[in-house]
Amino acid sequence: MNFPALLAAVIGGLAVLLLLAGLRMVQQYQRGIVFRFGRVQNRVRDPGLRLLVPIADRMVKVSMQTVVMSVPPQGAITRDNVTLTVDAVVYFRVVDPVKAMVNVRDYPHAILQVAQTSMRSVIGRADLDTLLSDRESINAELKTVIDAPTEKPWGVLIERVEVKDVALPDSMKRSMSRQAEAERERRARVIAAEGEFQASRRLADAARAMVATPGAYQLRMLQTVVDVAAEKNSTLVMPFPVELLRFFDHLTRTAPAEPAPVAAAPHDNGYPVPVG
Repeated sequence: MNFPALLAAVIGGLAVLLLLAGLRMVQQYQRGIVFRFGRVQNRVRDPGLRLLVPIADRMVKVSMQTVVMSVPPQGAITRDNVTLTVDAVVYFRVVDPVKAMVNVRDYPHAILQVAQTSMRSVIGRADLDTLLSDRESINAELKTVIDAPTEKPWGVLIERVEVKDVALPDSMKRSMSRQAEAERERRARVIAAEGEFQASRRLADAARAMVATPGAYQLRMLQTVVDVAAEKNSTLVMPFPVELLRFFDHLTRTAPAEPAPVAAAPHDNGYPVPVG
């Protein structure tokens, strides 16, 4: 083989190697950021096989998937001075890969730090009852606070923030247990009093109905006697009917009066002598 042919073969081999060195594969969930001599290129490389300028270009791949990041337990003090421990989970994804690579270094760690400080500040503005009963508002406020410094300057969108667990001190747990027990007892007393009030109103209505209908009183008394007799008691006390007393009273008032006895006239010897 002559020298020109060998040189051409070497040059061709080097060209193929340089071409292969400039090929990059970008996955569907990734975007490629190209730095040419250290300067970032405005055009983001989409998924597929991409050709770069050998030696001059360097590609950094950025994942566009949603990342789930756990926030470790953080000690915080609520607005009503209750010390507790809270942990959370943050869902975020990159929406601008250029900003995520250029404007911030290690954006997942930066988001974690922002989430920790924001969680302390948000919990410090809320009281314990709101933190335990209204988690949705706390989560929405956390999302807003964390997303403000990350989306525009860093190109990272906070999709969701969830408070996972709220750890209370043992003394606070005992106090809340006593409070819940007292609340349940109060509700039970209120329900019982309401039931007694409704029962008394019904009894008053029934009494007025019996007064208007005297026979209803006798029927009720007979029903009570039947209920008492069904219990197989050894002694049964029967109330004397008031209507029977009223009957005798009415009978004595309408009976004719008896004639008055005639007084005896005195005799001369001092003994009374019957008259007539």
